[in-house]
Amino acid sequence: METERPQGEILLHPRSHLPLRLGHPWVYQGAISQVEGSPSPGDLVWVRDAKGRLLGQGYYNPHSQIAVRLLVQDDRPLDESFWRDSITRAAAARERLRPQSNALRLINAESDGLPGLVVDAYGEFLVLQALTMGIERRKQLLVELLEELFSPAGIYERSDVGVRALEGLSPVKGPLAGEPPPPKLEIGEGGVRFWVDIAGGHKTGFYLDQRENRLFCRELSSGREVLDICCYTGGFGVQAAAGGAESVLFLETSARHLRWARDHLRLNGLGEVRGGFVAGDAFQELRRLARERKRFDLVILDPPKFARSGRELEGALRGYHDLNRLALRLLRPGGLLLTFSCSGRVGWEEFRRALARAAADAGRKVSILRRLSQAQDHPVAVAYPEGEYLRGFLLQVF
Repeated sequence: METERPQGEILLHPRSHLPLRLGHPWVYQGAISQVEGSPSPGDLVWVRDAKGRLLGQGYYNPHSQIAVRLLVQDDRPLDESFWRDSITRAAAARERLRPQSNALRLINAESDGLPGLVVDAYGEFLVLQALTMGIERRKQLLVELLEELFSPAGIYERSDVGVRALEGLSPVKGPLAGEPPPPKLEIGEGGVRFWVDIAGGHKTGFYLDQRENRLFCRELSSGREVLDICCYTGGFGVQAAAGGAESVLFLETSARHLRWARDHLRLNGLGEVRGGFVAGDAFQELRRLARERKRFDLVILDPPKFARSGRELEGALRGYHDLNRLALRLLRPGGLLLTFSCSGRVGWEEFRRALARAAADAGRKVSILRRLSQAQDHPVAVAYPEGEYLRGFLLQVF
């Protein structure tokens, strides 16, 4: 690959450069005063402040509200060596996590200095997400570098996500290199085995960002009766069973995913654990459990994303309030609630207030024992707070 040359210059309005000076990688359309040259979507551009001082280089997309995503803050050549070194550096930061799991995130987009690129490793397979036009334009090069650096059995694309529409891109998924992944690929997590469906599962196949929280859940579970709400394929509940839970009840809308949860118990020799499997709407089933006076010592609540935009924030907060109110009513005095929000639009304080209202409406006294976030292989760059999207609390109920 020849060194790419910027195809234009982006000049910013006065003071719009301040977040970039601190290391934030995004330039919004509203910050731009002038576009010089004729850069096409995905082209490299120089970015300069209102006085013409260089802020860095990034790729440009006039069709996105985020018009430029910075790759570097200087004028270094952005050649093949840049991409190779960036991938190598990101992957090296994860090496110490490998004894814990053979499934982890190798590249976490903006927080690893590679905006729009996500790469997850599942054993010998890699899964790639190209979330922006700039990464889409360079996808073939990136696949070749991933093959060179990691020699995977195969690379599979899971760019079937809605955010691509904001970049003028269509969803896409399928093999990119090597073998296609098997329908069920086994991974390990702290000694517990799981099956992953790379091609058809949620996200890139598994919720890797919850790894450390699942292992923490296992530590809490000995002798407890556990309810795993929105359990997907049973990650939290299976770890709870492995930690010596007295019983585990799995609740999920998808009967197919519940079958996987049952298989995961059997895969780990835990098929005799008491509890059960309930397929249904979480709100309705929690109300039913309350009518039946069911009670638990530990409840895990990990719902899907409720807010994908600022317009959905109010509804998301109502959803978190209602689900947590119902969950709190099912806990015995002294019981624990592990509750999460993966809606990046919902901040820590907003989530805490929703929980406080839920506790008041449930008539329960609640204390925060610990804050929880995404796993270490999903780092958050200090200048890019948007990279922190997973927020959780360990609550104790009285």
